[in-house]
Amino acid sequence: MSLDVLSKEIITQAEARAKSILEGAKAEAKSIHDEAVGRAAETTAKVEAKATKDSEQISIELVAAAKQANQKMALVARREELDLTWDSVKEEVSSADLDGREDILRGLIEEVESQTKEMIMRPVQMDRKYLSKSDFVMGEDISGLGGFVLESRDGSVVLDYRFDSLLEDAWKSSMASVNKVLFGE
Repeated sequence: MSLDVLSKEIITQAEARAKSILEGAKAEAKSIHDEAVGRAAETTAKVEAKATKDSEQISIELVAAAKQANQKMALVARREELDLTWDSVKEEVSSADLDGREDILRGLIEEVESQTKEMIMRPVQMDRKYLSKSDFVMGEDISGLGGFVLESRDGSVVLDYRFDSLLEDAWKSSMASVNKVLFGE
């Protein structure tokens, strides 16, 4: 065999070998590429799913926070309305021009007169004139919206018949009705 033929044979074999290696490398590269594309698609799908889930969770939390804020504002508004109503009622009850004021005082005196004759009546200043007509010994004025307290001579017992405490008791017991009138509940 001549050197020329041998050289061509080596070149042919080398080219075939290079072609085979190149085809193998191309196949390997395609396989790696396909696997990378698959992994990228899988990772993208996972990231998109997580982002969607996180977005939905944030949306739920924002809606819940907004509802809570609205409920809080509604409660604050209701509290303010109740406070304004309470203040208005107290102002009306504390007025010397309150319709039926003397009737209320007369009813309170009749309620306690037979049981508490030995006690000292301490009136709210605005009601002193009317209450002085009762058979009770009069003591010093007290603060309040109206009415009186009865105090034992030794100061150990005090019975509160001031409009303040009576009104507060009535307010608490009728809170359901007040809410119904103010808020339709």
